[in-house]
Amino acid sequence: MRFNPKHNIICGYYRLVESYRNIDDRICHRTILNVGFLTDLTVFDLNIIQKHLSNLAAGKPELFEEPNELISKYTAQFWNEIISKKRLDLPEFTASKNQNLVDIETIKHKDVREIGAEWLGFQTLEQLKVKDFLTSKGWDEQKVQLAISQIISRAVYPFSELRTSKWMQENSAICEVTGYPIEKITKDKLYRSALDLYEIKDSLEQYLSRKTNELFDIEDKIILYDLTNTYFEGQKKNSKLAQFGRSKEKRSDAKLIVLALVTNPEGFIKYSNVFEGNTSDSVTLPTIIDNLRLKTSTTARALVVLDAGIATADNLLLLEAKGYDYVCVSRSKLKDYKPVSGSIVQSVETKNKQILTLHNVTADNATDYYLKVKSPGKTLKEQAMKTQFETRFEEQLEKIKTGLAKKYSTKKADKINQRIGRAIEKYPSASKYYEVQVINDKNDLATDIIYKKNEELHQAMVDNLGVYFIRTNLKPKDEQTLWTIYNTIREIESTFRCLKTDLDLRPIYHKNDNATMAHLHLGILAYWLVNTIRHQLKANKINLNWQEIVRIANTQKIVTTYAKNQNDETVYIRRCSEPNQNVKAIYQSLKFKPYPFVKRKSVVHSSELKKNNSQNYQAIEDG
Repeated sequence: MRFNPKHNIICGYYRLVESYRNIDDRICHRTILNVGFLTDLTVFDLNIIQKHLSNLAAGKPELFEEPNELISKYTAQFWNEIISKKRLDLPEFTASKNQNLVDIETIKHKDVREIGAEWLGFQTLEQLKVKDFLTSKGWDEQKVQLAISQIISRAVYPFSELRTSKWMQENSAICEVTGYPIEKITKDKLYRSALDLYEIKDSLEQYLSRKTNELFDIEDKIILYDLTNTYFEGQKKNSKLAQFGRSKEKRSDAKLIVLALVTNPEGFIKYSNVFEGNTSDSVTLPTIIDNLRLKTSTTARALVVLDAGIATADNLLLLEAKGYDYVCVSRSKLKDYKPVSGSIVQSVETKNKQILTLHNVTADNATDYYLKVKSPGKTLKEQAMKTQFETRFEEQLEKIKTGLAKKYSTKKADKINQRIGRAIEKYPSASKYYEVQVINDKNDLATDIIYKKNEELHQAMVDNLGVYFIRTNLKPKDEQTLWTIYNTIREIESTFRCLKTDLDLRPIYHKNDNATMAHLHLGILAYWLVNTIRHQLKANKINLNWQEIVRIANTQKIVTTYAKNQNDETVYIRRCSEPNQNVKAIYQSLKFKPYPFVKRKSVVHSSELKKNNSQNYQAIEDG
């Protein structure tokens, strides 16, 4: 009995109670609900409500409908509260609960796979809406799923189609992420998918160029152009593309192929092309300019940044004729240059903490703007090379001179001059600062060799060590602005490093040219994925290379856990591991979801129920 403040009287305060026997066979009571004051119900009504609730708890259906609406109302109200608060071990709840009680001795884990980097790549392609683009090309669902699986695989595990197919089947959860049936993965299907992607190269490349500009608000005011080459393993006898040329990896024994890229300063590719391995850098520009697309650019005139190997006089004239401005390193050093009136020497600090000096200079008949750059690092490198070549040249001269004193050595003047000529030809950069004289006797036999360094020429060369000139047809506001613009070319060098090293574009093992082109294109598509991720991470001060990002992301796994429950049923739970702090930081920076799914659960029912000892059972929480 309690005081009812609503009616200002003392009356009954009701509780719904369950009676049960405990382990000592004593009758105990447990409160299920604190019902409160029920002034509008009689004792008879309360007994009827109690019977209805007991029948519902026991799972017994009511044979007749309750005519009293008030009793029906309270019965439904109390029952719903019991259900929502889970106050009773009802049959359906008990069965579900028993499924979660498993024998800890039977818990096992299997089918552990990597999922972090794959999930990262999948969300990036979703961000780029690659699936929508491929679907618009008339591709069916499984063809799109396979293509997306292969692009992500090339970024995460850049190996041959055979090794990739095994990795997808045994190590990776990529098929669970993309939805492609894992049992259908074969190396031949991967080959075919790469060729299918190459068939839509131009439209896909243009779409990605436009999409990334829209996503990251890029205008393409500056574009970068450079070339690299990669070599083949094998003879490539019937290949038109594979040719011997000047290898950047010093693989003069292997045939090459040349890859040309146009990118923006953010590292996104605007256009790519492949040339024969013996193509020189300077002859590729006309082809690229004719195919260069700036449809997503809002600027009327773009600025092209070039390396010195491409910046011939003819190519610079071509760029101007096509409506482009340019910035490049001059192919030759200016002679008899002088500072521009009113200009002063400026200093800039590089990322390597080196201090460079910049000075605006000009020369006779020079129409472009020239910036003289003096680099301490470049000075040390050139000084070491100069000293090495001078030492070797002097050693050659001393060897010839010493031979003149030997009894049976050649001493004819013409032979000695030929040997000196070969030394001069071998070390042209060092020999041009030396004056060499051969002393002959009356029999035209060499008796001595006298050589000395031209100190005036040599000092002029020393003063110009570490000096190069940046050239442009623009009129920049100051020297540092031009220096900053030129240094954007470092981004395309970073692109080549990522393609060759992180995405395994070297060497190439394919035998025919179509497979080679598909291989290169697949690597470029994987680079789109990589750069989209790294561009967003760098904006959040996470400056990691791609291999490190993959290593961190692959700490997140997916695993199947299974065990026997009290009903002798096997409970299977497939779930992703919790990402660690580094992985979470990457997901948060990209605004990506941390899991493709939290948990997938299934129960395999046993054909025969057995009684189990409950002391070995523990609950698997939903988590």
